[in-house]
Amino acid sequence: MTDPTPYLFWITARAGGIAALVLSGLAVSLGLSMNSSLVKRVGKANLRIAHEALALASIAAIVIHAGSLLGDHYLHSSVLDVTVPLVSSYQTLWTTLGILGGWGLILLGFSYYARKRIGSDRWRTLHRFTALAWLSGLIHALGEGTDSGQLWFWAMLAVVALPALWLLAARTFGRQAKRARMRPSRLISGA
Repeated sequence: MTDPTPYLFWITARAGGIAALVLSGLAVSLGLSMNSSLVKRVGKANLRIAHEALALASIAAIVIHAGSLLGDHYLHSSVLDVTVPLVSSYQTLWTTLGILGGWGLILLGFSYYARKRIGSDRWRTLHRFTALAWLSGLIHALGEGTDSGQLWFWAMLAVVALPALWLLAARTFGRQAKRARMRPSRLISGA
């Protein structure tokens, strides 16, 4: 058996990244389905609690992922390397996308607790950027992830990312189609 000690931080960073992908994919899927028929069957309060728990677990996994990289002996990352976009010299584009996605998910996740102060409408508009932050993290994992070439990784990603991507596309294109259908009627009624 191989001694994992020299690789403990790298293994932990990988595990944190994979956990962040799974948890955030589930949180995004659940968040996007909050206005669906699923809400009527399960109850909005129950889904909101699950969504919040998944979001907080995602944030914890992101912190573990980034924090563990600080102890990795191969990368020799600094705090700035894992927290500030464009600072790391290691795969700068993919690392930057991961940092932006991580900060986006953290800040937008915690914004829920400032919802009353921000205002519900403003918060809802702001919260829509969560999907963009999640996509940034997803692209980071595909571009830089150690396991991105593995079949198990693609299978796991398909299970958690495809539903979220489908729901995101349905919501985005559904809104656009609804707006397009509404425009002519407004123009006619306003004439």
